[in-house]
Amino acid sequence: QVQLVESGGGLVQAGGSLRLSCAASGGTFSTYVMGWFRQAPGKEREFVAYISVSGDLRSHARPVKDRFAVSRDNAKNTMYLQMMDLNPEDTAVYYCAAGGRYSTREDDYDYWGQGTQVTVSS
Repeated sequence: QVQLVESGGGLVQAGGSLRLSCAASGGTFSTYVMGWFRQAPGKEREFVAYISVSGDLRSHARPVKDRFAVSRDNAKNTMYLQMMDLNPEDTAVYYCAAGGRYSTREDDYDYWGQGTQVTVSS
C-alpha cells in the first residue's frame, strides 16, 4: 500500500506559477500510473493529468493542456505538476492518486493523497 502526500500549494496571483509535488512512500512508486485531480468549491473532483510508469506517456485535461505539465522522478518517488499562467478558475484542492491503468476516472485510482490547496487571486 502506498501513501501519498502533496505539497507546494498556496496563494498566487493570476498569471503566476506553482509546482506541486506528490511524495510516495510505503509502496513501489515506479509500478503505479500516477494522476492529478482537482476539486473546486462547489464542484465535483475532476481529472487534471496522468503519467505512465516510465513517464513517457502523459495526458492533460483540455483546460490545462497548454499550461500544466506532469512529470515524475521514480528515483525520488515523487510526481510533479508544474502549473503556469494560473487563473482564478484553477483555484481548487489538488489531489494526487496512484493506480494501475491510464485513466481520467477517479474510480481507476486506488490510493489518494490528502490534497493541497491552490488559490489564484485575480
